[in-house]
Amino acid sequence: MNRTLPKLLRRTAFVLAVMGSLFSAEDSFAQKKKKKEKEQPAPTAPARPQPSAPSNGPKPYKEVITAKAKTKEGLFNVHQIDDKYYYEIPDSLLGRDMLMVVRVAKTADGIGYGGENTNNLMVRWDKNGDDILLKVVSVNNYAADSLPISLAVKASNLEPILQKFSVKSRATDSTGTVIEVTDLFNKDTPALGLQRNRRTQYKVTRLDTDRTYISHINSYPINIESRYVLTYSASEPPSNSSTGLITLEMNASMILLPKEPMKQRLADRRVGWFARSYVDYGSDQQKAASRRYLDRWRLEVKPEDMEKFKRGELVEPVKPIVFYIDPATPKQWVPYLIAGVEDWQVAFEEAGFKNAILAKEAPSPEEDPTWSAEDARFSVIRYFASDIQNAYGPHVSDPRSGEILESHIGWYHNVMNLLRNWFFIQTAAINPDARGVNFSEETMGRLIRFVSSHEVGHTLGLPHNFASSVAYPVEKLRDAAFTQEFGTAPSIMDYARFNYIAQPEDKGVSLMPNVGPYDKYAVMWGYRPIPDAKTPEDEQATLNEWIVAKNGDPIYRYGRQGNSYDPTTQSEDLGDNAVKASEYGIQNLKRIMPNLREWTAEENKPFKDYSDLEEMYGQVITQFNRYMGHVRTNVGGVEEVYKSSGEGTPVYTHTSKAMQKSAVDFLNKQLFATPTWMMDDEIISRIGDFGALERIRGIQVTSLNGLLDWGRLGRVIENEALNGADAYKITELFDDLRKGIWTELASGKTIDVHRRALQRAHIEKLEELLTESPSPVPAQFRQYVGPQINASQSDIRPMARGELKTLLAQIKSAAGRTSDRMSKLHLEDAQARIEKILAEESGK
Repeated sequence: MNRTLPKLLRRTAFVLAVMGSLFSAEDSFAQKKKKKEKEQPAPTAPARPQPSAPSNGPKPYKEVITAKAKTKEGLFNVHQIDDKYYYEIPDSLLGRDMLMVVRVAKTADGIGYGGENTNNLMVRWDKNGDDILLKVVSVNNYAADSLPISLAVKASNLEPILQKFSVKSRATDSTGTVIEVTDLFNKDTPALGLQRNRRTQYKVTRLDTDRTYISHINSYPINIESRYVLTYSASEPPSNSSTGLITLEMNASMILLPKEPMKQRLADRRVGWFARSYVDYGSDQQKAASRRYLDRWRLEVKPEDMEKFKRGELVEPVKPIVFYIDPATPKQWVPYLIAGVEDWQVAFEEAGFKNAILAKEAPSPEEDPTWSAEDARFSVIRYFASDIQNAYGPHVSDPRSGEILESHIGWYHNVMNLLRNWFFIQTAAINPDARGVNFSEETMGRLIRFVSSHEVGHTLGLPHNFASSVAYPVEKLRDAAFTQEFGTAPSIMDYARFNYIAQPEDKGVSLMPNVGPYDKYAVMWGYRPIPDAKTPEDEQATLNEWIVAKNGDPIYRYGRQGNSYDPTTQSEDLGDNAVKASEYGIQNLKRIMPNLREWTAEENKPFKDYSDLEEMYGQVITQFNRYMGHVRTNVGGVEEVYKSSGEGTPVYTHTSKAMQKSAVDFLNKQLFATPTWMMDDEIISRIGDFGALERIRGIQVTSLNGLLDWGRLGRVIENEALNGADAYKITELFDDLRKGIWTELASGKTIDVHRRALQRAHIEKLEELLTESPSPVPAQFRQYVGPQINASQSDIRPMARGELKTLLAQIKSAAGRTSDRMSKLHLEDAQARIEKILAEESGK
């Protein structure tokens, strides 16, 4: 038996008894203390804080959305309390795809224009505990969820979180979540503000939150429109530089995307269309293939009309395309804007639909107090009181399918000045309606209709088709019967302005394009339903048949914008031969010049100044320069005609030798031989004290440098390598230019001031070709200018050196035959320049 145990127990009992007396004494002391305090009040220690709900956690709804709240119901209920804004997000919309479209609503001078799109983001609102996450969803990569590779795609495309929001409350019926979104718009969220390149350009340092605020947030059934003013501190703002500030008013439109995306229609580069793409990792190709599909409206046949449609009868779509005219539009222009929209009815009839596209005036507040131009359910032609000479036709599309959801065409009031200038300069020689600076309402209305129709074409999904304007032979554009039936180009989507080819004797000729054969074909190709096709791939055979049926017909050819070396895809040109068309155009400019003072004057305004005369003279110079550009592009030109591999024909073809040679001959005669007809002292003496010579010199030097551009010369050299004697050789080009620019060397004639400047420019360009290299082209522009030439290893430098030596010998021989003093001094200077260039180059 353990004898120590009783002793241990007794000791433990003693300790517990002592501890008990201590606790009892403490309790007794506390009771006595309280009693004493009642008798003699004294300061006490603060009470120990009791546990409570976190102050930043969700609160009862009425504590967050108080009686002060101004609520707007819609996609989300939007609550405004003083200067704070709250979204009440229904649980049913968490995880739904939405599109955030960010535009500049009002801009600082020098930063684009109001209505300019700055960013498009596909977003989702997701819940994470007591937070709501606004995620940006990538649509650049895709694989069907049923495929194993979809796991890898998702793992490589984690959605960035644009912003995290604390949950402020739950909705009263517990089916929604309340968050505060104020900071999303009045703090610096780069995706919703000034673009990065402009921040760099203007040296923006920070967002000035003291000068930044939310103007309003409105909610509609399928969208939320947020208008907010951002002020940035900047070292080099584009205007009002003394302030060091840039202020912009932005608009972020968040649109709910359809739960079920529309079926895609796959793109084909042989038909011009705005398209989008993603990398499809689930395709059966043995590479990461790009999938391109069209942007287009959802036009569907009503189920009850499907048999009619299959029989070839026109049917009305389930939902037509409807444009509303902004209430701010001057009343006299409304009918012409409506007509421009509905001009496209004939194209949709080719696709099997009637009444597919409509336009109407916006309802008045009395007729419909709920209507708003900001509501994404409505497409609107917005009218801006602005001096910007422009109009634009954007559209908002579902990035998953290409479905166009809505469009807001921007129409600037001063586009009328642009139209006046074009119509005057290009048609006044044959058209009395264009001889003045203020057109009749009917004439201006017809021009507005023309531009309206063009911009609507963009909203339907059609880009510019710059191959259209060369489809018709030049002489056919002088034919009244032909142009009345077919217009001046087969597509209104080209920049084929007005008929500058027609001559005064061509009575009744049409002056502008309409929605033409190409437009009807393109709309049919993009919009006509193919009922038996279940998938986009099922449609491809039929779509290809439609293209092949038009093969080889220039009327149905598509040519992309921005191809700087294709003479058949140029802006502002007409007809299938730029030399012949430009000769007709110059004849008309020569008819306009003597009448310019009379046609820009106004009898009822004898007090007006010469600003209209100055503007129109500038337009003559500009139009003449356009003709030079149209012709110049043929030299070293390469025609691009998209084909499929099954067609077995080339895509790229060099411009013929005869056409290139005739282009250089034209430039020698019309430009390098001084165009003195533009030097009219009766005009020049009324519009400026200096600069007339510089205008002509600028056109001549620009064209010369363009002819001897590195890329153009590279294409000339390659053409010879590929086509031998059939090519226009670089030696022929240099010989023809020298003979045209230095004609006086053989004859000993006086060299006028224009020619002296041109000849010096020629020497300077040859020096550049001999001693320098082409400037690097940024990667994003290489598709437009082609591969860069390696100057040191090409034939360009030997050619330039040989040309300088030939010129030097001819100048030395001619100097003695020249009697005019200024001409002799010029030739001596030219000789010294060339000798210096050759000496310095050989001494390297």
